[in-house]
Amino acid sequence: MSRSDDVLKVHRLAHAGGSVALLEWLAAHLGGWVGVVDAEAEHGQAPEAAVRGAAELNARGVRSALLHDGDRATLLFALDGPRALAAVLDQPHHPGAPALLADAAVPLALVLRAEEALRREERVRRAEVRTREAVLHLLMNGLLSTAHQIAGTLGPALPDPMRMYVVECPTGRRGEVSGVCRELTGGRAWIVRCPVYVRHLIVLAPAVPVPGSAAGDPLAGALVEVAPDCAVGVSGETRLSEAPAAYTQAFHALAVARGRDERHARFGPGPELALAAHEAGAGWAGALLAPLHTYEPRRPQDPGGQELRATADAWLNFASHATRLLKIHRNTLAARLRLIEALLGLDLARLPDQAALSLALRLTPGAGRGSGPDPDPAPGLDEVLRDPRLTDWARGHLNGLTGPDAPPGARDTVRVWLAHDAQLGPAAAAMGVSVPGARKRLTRIEALLERSLLQSPSVRYDLWLAHRAEDLAEDLTR
Repeated sequence: MSRSDDVLKVHRLAHAGGSVALLEWLAAHLGGWVGVVDAEAEHGQAPEAAVRGAAELNARGVRSALLHDGDRATLLFALDGPRALAAVLDQPHHPGAPALLADAAVPLALVLRAEEALRREERVRRAEVRTREAVLHLLMNGLLSTAHQIAGTLGPALPDPMRMYVVECPTGRRGEVSGVCRELTGGRAWIVRCPVYVRHLIVLAPAVPVPGSAAGDPLAGALVEVAPDCAVGVSGETRLSEAPAAYTQAFHALAVARGRDERHARFGPGPELALAAHEAGAGWAGALLAPLHTYEPRRPQDPGGQELRATADAWLNFASHATRLLKIHRNTLAARLRLIEALLGLDLARLPDQAALSLALRLTPGAGRGSGPDPDPAPGLDEVLRDPRLTDWARGHLNGLTGPDAPPGARDTVRVWLAHDAQLGPAAAAMGVSVPGARKRLTRIEALLERSLLQSPSVRYDLWLAHRAEDLAEDLTR
């Protein structure tokens, strides 16, 4: 093979296979060790002769060198900075080795720079993804000021008021759909890859019509028109401080959107539990969570009250997937939940205690800013649920289960499911049906209620509280 053929081969390998393919071919072609050696870095696998030669090359400031060591020769060609292309070959070595290595040094230096640029770009991309996740996490925990500060460094500014969109994308297409969202909103939306569900994008968009879309069309309609294999759930118009409620609304709307031909849905009307229960339940919630809000860990590295609160909220919304959101190991999550149970006197394996904690978190300030219980004894949960405003909310919340569009036995199905802590297996056994059969019944009820039951965030806590409030109201009339 001629030198020109070798040069052509070198350039083809550098272009198609990168530095690894080029170095492997050189080693095979020359019958020795070939690699890149950095005179200022440690090398555990490079031959000692190559490391010493690179240091000598760098110290003398020359572009190439040939060192002999007994029956071996080390050939070195400077690349950039302290790096060198080195070959350690048995004597007598390939006669064309010096020329081939000299020819390979330039394309190798270029491809190494390109690979480093790609690695830097990927690190920047990952850092931005993590930062956007962090902003979302801050919003969900009520730290608006810090969220605004961090968001301002990346842009755009967080919209307020806003609508939140949960976009379900085909596998591997979140990046493409993110670009579509940016284009449709003129770059004004804050877009986050959901840290829990790998097919979801979370979009915070200004609560105004989409520029350039058809009259009255929301972002969801425009997005599905461009990407028809997506489904989009949309919250109502909210303040940025209501981001947790907006996310839950958008998630429930997504459950409805999947079954619609238009593939998008906005959260349906209906009173919010936190609004209905705020006046009656704020004292109860503060008293329940006081041990959490005032908790001080024994060691600096252990989670404090604020972090435990965030853990409880993430677990209630995402169950075991909370580890993805919190970036912790499942054993760490389990240990934190045990501590929360001990502090609050709850059994979080039981749905009634889960529902109580969920309501208390929604009724108190976020991020552990609570100041503890009032001097007067706080009411219990049942007393809160007996409030007439909660009774009205409960009846409105449950009306759909007995309305004309409800499938037969919908109310009984939900009651049995709730009575078994919203666990499909035990509930199916109690109803005398298979687990797929029970799941099918609950899926039909999801469409009826326009709320997610089987995926978290689930409406199961509100359903349990509504049933309990209704039962307490009926007890009073007997």
